[in-house]
Amino acid sequence: MTDPRFAELADVLTGHSTRLKKGERVLIEGFDIPDAMLVELVRGVRRRGAIPYVQISHARVARELMRGVTEEQIAVTAEIELARMKKMDAYIALRGAENIFEASDVPAERMKIALKAMRPVQDWRVDKTKWVVLRWPSPSMAQQAMQSTEAFEDFYFRVCTLDYGRMATAVKPLTSLMEKTDRVRIVGPGTDLSFSIKGIGATPCTGLRNIPDGEVFSCPVKDSVEGVVHYNTPSVYQGTSFDNIRLVFKRGRIVEATSSNTKRMNEILDSDDGARFIGEFAIGFNPHILHPMRDTLFDEKIAGSFHFTPGQAYESCGNGNKSQVHWDIVCIQRPDYGGGEIWFDGKLIRKDGLFVPKVLQKLNPEHLLGKTA
Repeated sequence: MTDPRFAELADVLTGHSTRLKKGERVLIEGFDIPDAMLVELVRGVRRRGAIPYVQISHARVARELMRGVTEEQIAVTAEIELARMKKMDAYIALRGAENIFEASDVPAERMKIALKAMRPVQDWRVDKTKWVVLRWPSPSMAQQAMQSTEAFEDFYFRVCTLDYGRMATAVKPLTSLMEKTDRVRIVGPGTDLSFSIKGIGATPCTGLRNIPDGEVFSCPVKDSVEGVVHYNTPSVYQGTSFDNIRLVFKRGRIVEATSSNTKRMNEILDSDDGARFIGEFAIGFNPHILHPMRDTLFDEKIAGSFHFTPGQAYESCGNGNKSQVHWDIVCIQRPDYGGGEIWFDGKLIRKDGLFVPKVLQKLNPEHLLGKTA
């Protein structure tokens, strides 16, 4: 018997997230997820009159291909994938992971070749289609979250089927405020950052692109970032784990980068010219997600957090920075993580993870969880 939560999640993804319409083509990509969930997605797409296409991938096979990939080989793959993506109106991806470090022994130069070649496919998908991407719960994710498999699955479906409509209404004042803001200052333990977001704009994320969701993102004016940020959450990027990440900025550029794996970190930041500039600044507020689990799609939405992202800027709201890197690294500012403050144009916006101005307080957990009117 299929878990009834599969159908509920499929309804969120084909309804709220992608708002599928009759006749639209939808590419569904499943990475190590149960066939039963793919079946529910196909059915959900058809119920809305749209046309499903399915791609099934496996991490161990992908790893082996990447370990020996050549420029000629990946160029053919990228050409085929881009041609297919150009035929799609929407994209839904569910990504499972039996082992989050499966790609850890892919040589850095091979990873660089593949990411560079596939960038146009990702750019087309992000900029030209309706899309939503999410992880799939697995025992390895439960281990990351330090929960039992059953408890994590309950957490996962609770987070992924949150009332995102309520969140979409609550986020409007913050989006408007960020669109009008020039100077941002962020302070906390080991962190003192200042930068401008003037003229950049802001984009709310409330279940239309990622599930789970809960952030508003903007981007610094490229050369405006000054100061230091000390991230207090771990990060896994390109199959490698990093802790205790610290970045120092001058005129927008990362001039010093240290972590538990400083050598590999700097190899990533030296991938291209844009990797040492920031491509995203975002404020996270999902009330169900409180602690990091080394999974970006969850960690970047943590209540009371922000992320400050080296690399590629989104076309819809960015500073024009281009890179094959887009590395969302998270800092939590709730008291249990040391606290911190975010200021817009000299006004305190968030303190110790809670929004201060009355107009923004509906983004605090009590309201998003339906405990207040």
